[in-house]
Amino acid sequence: MKTLKTLFVAMLILAVSPIVTAQTADEILANYFENTGGLENWKQVQGLHFEGSVNFQGMELPIEMIQKADGKSMMKADFQGQTFYQNVYDGSTLWATNQMTMAAEKSDAEATENYKTDINDFPDPFIDYASKGHAVELIGKETVDGTETFKIKLTKEPKMYDGKEEQDITFYYFDTENFVPIVVEKEIKGGPAAGMVGQTKMSDYQEVGGLYFPFSITEKAKGQPGGQEITIKNITLNPEIDDTIFAFPEPVVETEKKQ
Repeated sequence: MKTLKTLFVAMLILAVSPIVTAQTADEILANYFENTGGLENWKQVQGLHFEGSVNFQGMELPIEMIQKADGKSMMKADFQGQTFYQNVYDGSTLWATNQMTMAAEKSDAEATENYKTDINDFPDPFIDYASKGHAVELIGKETVDGTETFKIKLTKEPKMYDGKEEQDITFYYFDTENFVPIVVEKEIKGGPAAGMVGQTKMSDYQEVGGLYFPFSITEKAKGQPGGQEITIKNITLNPEIDDTIFAFPEPVVETEKKQ
């Protein structure tokens, strides 16, 4: 009887141990912010200026990215004497460079509204996520590229794509040792790549002003070769930015001179 009692106690301990030691999504996120500089310090970030390069067909192209808490943003790359702009937002207009005509082109109303819904995610969508209407869920553990990770599902308010409401779901894979995201995956909903999964891999975390950022980023379609390799060379926190750089360049209308 004593042996059975001891065995029962041992089985009970084994049964409850996973419940006691299992981590929740919120605990993982708390460790993430603690390990990357502290949640309160992240909340003080009002702007970010990234400088680096992107590997394009074997060439290193200089790039520059600016993000502000009010939503204003800009990404530009220089190639063969030309400057290409992407995801530029001036507070009301979202625009980019048309790569065929090299002219500045405004995004449609749907894309602009989708962009606006993400403004409150700066500088990180997990900061006060519940107050933003987001939900997080710990899916479990998964090994990614040989690294054990926590897989967390982030669900945000639906967005419109081609006139159809679609779920906005992103999966983050956090390294179980350092609690930093090393892979982000999200299904592409619109455009020619619709239905594919966009994948972003992040590594080489470095400290900038007390916060940690990935300095090596690879963006690609999951399961596909190639992709864009981005190397960050410098990050400035809360830079002084002249907001005129975000403005959509209205075309100059030439008038005929009177004879």
